[in-house]
Amino acid sequence: MQTNEKIKKMVKEKYGEIAEKNSSCCGPTSCCGPTSKVIDYTIMQDDYSNLKGYVADADLGLGCGLPTELAGIEEGNTVVDLGSGAGNDVFVSRALVGESGKVIGLDFTQEMIDKANDNNRKLGYENVEFHLGEIEKMPLENDTADVVVSNCVLNLVPDKKKAFAEMHRIIKPGGHFCVSDIVLKGELPAELKKSAEMYAGCVSGAIQQADYLMIINNAGFKNVEVKKTKVIELPDNILNDYLSKDEINIFKESKIGIFSITVVGNKNF
Repeated sequence: MQTNEKIKKMVKEKYGEIAEKNSSCCGPTSCCGPTSKVIDYTIMQDDYSNLKGYVADADLGLGCGLPTELAGIEEGNTVVDLGSGAGNDVFVSRALVGESGKVIGLDFTQEMIDKANDNNRKLGYENVEFHLGEIEKMPLENDTADVVVSNCVLNLVPDKKKAFAEMHRIIKPGGHFCVSDIVLKGELPAELKKSAEMYAGCVSGAIQQADYLMIINNAGFKNVEVKKTKVIELPDNILNDYLSKDEINIFKESKIGIFSITVVGNKNF
């Protein structure tokens, strides 16, 4: 079993490479693992292009939902985006908070921070900031955010209890979060689950949905609700690498699988 630090190192290297190549590794929507097999991440991504504030250069195709869509962001809010990457959700959030609000992006990959800052320089937003730091130990003050958003990132964090505890700490009393993330329902086949390249692609790093929601509730959030669920359909060319034909049929007929969920929750006054 890999240690938390090894997992962080692998994820940091993977996403540093994505940032430098301005795409998901081997093409605009794919990523190469250690064996040079290509995984198409568009099976997870939702379309941002029609959203106000969308910046194409900030969209690296790494999301699995539209957390800003259900986040209830209002003009004048302070929003924190966890795992902000090149700034995709930050710039969409900025369009919602307006000139009177503020948006802070947090990412632990220097290459992503650099790319996000380059994007922001072109836009000239003075109420947007990007900070280097880990979600499990955020370099942010208590009660910073009215709203926290995150898109397909928290499942990559090894210590999810710390991540949601930190999220609770930085949200103002009466504030809330909205995150899109990957979860599992039922036990995935072992070969699929243990794949390192699938982990970096937000699949094998995911946990059971029930456990995910329990962690959120235990962190102190109230009114936790799954607002949106999307089935992640893995194509046969991916499944063939890990499963036999009979196993693929069983997998497809079962209710187990990989899902993108968008979850909300409040921090009470």
